[in-house]
Amino acid sequence: MDPNQHLNNTAEEKSSGKRKKRRCDGFKIFLGAMSLSFICKALGGVIMKTSITQIERRFDIPSSTAGIIDGGFEIGNLLVIVFVSYYGSKVHRPKVIGIGTFIMGVGSIMTALPHFFMGYYKYSTDAHINLSENSTLTCLVNQTLSLTGTQPEITEEGCEKESSYMWIYVLMGNMLRGIGETPIVPLGISYIDDFAKEGHSSVYIGGLQAISMIGPIIGFVMGSVFAKMYVDIGYVDLSSIRITPTDSRWVGAWWLSFLMSGLLSIISSIPFFFLHKNPYKSKKERKVSASLHVLKTNEERTQTANLTNHEKKTTINTDGLFQSLKILLTNHLYVIYLILTLLQISGFIGVFTYAFKYTEQQYGQSASQANILLGLITLPAVATGMFSGGYIIKKLKLTLIGIAKFSFFTYFMSVLFFLLKFGLLCENKSIAGLTLAYDGINPVASHIDVPHSYCNSDCNCDEDQWEPICGDNGITYMSPCLAGCTSSSGQKKSIVFHNCTCIEGSNFQNTNYSARLGECPRDDNCKKKYYFDLTAQVISSVCTALGSASFVMLLVKNVPPELKSLAMGCHSLTIRTLGGILAPVYFGALIDKTCLKWSINSCGEQGTCRVYNSVLFGYVYLGLIILLNVLALILYIVLIYAMKKKYEGKDTKASEDREKITEEPNLEPLNNNGCVVPSGVVKETHN
Repeated sequence: MDPNQHLNNTAEEKSSGKRKKRRCDGFKIFLGAMSLSFICKALGGVIMKTSITQIERRFDIPSSTAGIIDGGFEIGNLLVIVFVSYYGSKVHRPKVIGIGTFIMGVGSIMTALPHFFMGYYKYSTDAHINLSENSTLTCLVNQTLSLTGTQPEITEEGCEKESSYMWIYVLMGNMLRGIGETPIVPLGISYIDDFAKEGHSSVYIGGLQAISMIGPIIGFVMGSVFAKMYVDIGYVDLSSIRITPTDSRWVGAWWLSFLMSGLLSIISSIPFFFLHKNPYKSKKERKVSASLHVLKTNEERTQTANLTNHEKKTTINTDGLFQSLKILLTNHLYVIYLILTLLQISGFIGVFTYAFKYTEQQYGQSASQANILLGLITLPAVATGMFSGGYIIKKLKLTLIGIAKFSFFTYFMSVLFFLLKFGLLCENKSIAGLTLAYDGINPVASHIDVPHSYCNSDCNCDEDQWEPICGDNGITYMSPCLAGCTSSSGQKKSIVFHNCTCIEGSNFQNTNYSARLGECPRDDNCKKKYYFDLTAQVISSVCTALGSASFVMLLVKNVPPELKSLAMGCHSLTIRTLGGILAPVYFGALIDKTCLKWSINSCGEQGTCRVYNSVLFGYVYLGLIILLNVLALILYIVLIYAMKKKYEGKDTKASEDREKITEEPNLEPLNNNGCVVPSGVVKETHN
């Protein structure tokens, strides 16, 4: 061999080795950036759910409006999902993902911005005290005014209309976050599938899903820590704040979570802008390809020659789309499963969105405690259930009908454990004038026109005032005035009210007729119920997670292989529209119906709910979830029956002839990765 040729070959091998190293490094950078992006995506979603109650109180809005804000993410997602799906493969995917991650960060920051323009949070703006000169008993009217500060009267000057609509900016920020999140998953997964080594794409994608679990963990911890901090921390003297995190008016530093999440998203977007469209193409190769202008010109001529044919095919492709949709929507198995999962996921969205409010109202837990317990206990349990479900399906080598039965069984067990929560409801809070008469014995059938009683009739109290105090008799009163208190001692949080005539008239012995600021805590029996409720919630979540491994299989294996992408697209569109957008709204609207005491803002309009009928809240919240779940279980039975009828007499084991599976690929057994493999598929794919 010629020595020069040998040297040239050696140089090419070295160059190839360096190029391979560069390729590997570029792909690893992409995976690292995708990991950060997935974490930020999950983090943003959890922060919105954990902050929804804080947002309600800060912007003085009902739960139904908060549900619209929560659904804004899905609205933003739907606005661009079609364009991303169609043009995604034709553009520079890493840069588009980077732009999306950046927009997601900007959306999170925009969500927090209204905090800086609204002024300080006034947790007593609903206390409009009207003094009367002929009042024979002042009770604590004057002292209450000194506590709450000068409150604006319901006049044109005091009304802050602009502030009452600032929640729209939170909605816009959440929509922007949804727009930015859209390209991350489809373009990221397709990029990995295109450029990963043969058979490695599922490993990378599974790793991304596992790493993304870090996001919710950070989100729950962050939500718990910031919920303890007062909303205007750094701006006001915290020693002057009378309320505590257990107060129904407390608002934590919710905006800090969105700021941190947004900044992290913007930082994680930076690496994507330095990645190549094709990680297997070195800089030198790109220069060579740029110099091949003649070949490109010939290719353009060929494309021009085919332009007319492409235009002719457009009508054919459109007709093909409608034909495919017709085939899909007349597939009874697909339609049944579509409705089934809509009901199932709508119930899950309702649970997750209002779980923290339910825990606060039902068991008297603070937002910080609810975040840390619900999040950090339920999350590992759900992750364990997901992995265990996939392992069980693989180990038992279940056919598609077997997978449907397994999914039904796990979901049935989940509903069964969830039903236990009905027996763990606490009694209504003892609030004079709302749930109890002022004698402290007889319940109140209706809270309308009840606040005034013989013990406070001369106090000239404002019924709209909400400054709760806890009497020595264990009953909460809506304000010191409505409790008939005539004197006080101490300052700020440690203030104690004395000589309360309503406490004296409640027929409770061994009390000194005094009260302290804040609602009375739940009794020990209710606190014990909370831990049983949490246990039932965890077990129910594990059972649901066990069946989640079969979700994609039951969706795509009951349709022809060529319609899998369309089937998943239609499913995603339906779930996002009717589930992600509507479920938080109608859950919130029904929860609003259980409110006993609304705040009144400076314009005299209804604001957020101060206290709920906790028993009715529990029945409405849990009942709606159970209704959706039971309907889903009925459809599961219908689905299994229809699948048996369709596949009756057909062998679903591994020995089945693959030519039969061409028509019904869903009968194919699972491979070693726990996935169903359609016939004719050589390269491993990830659904």
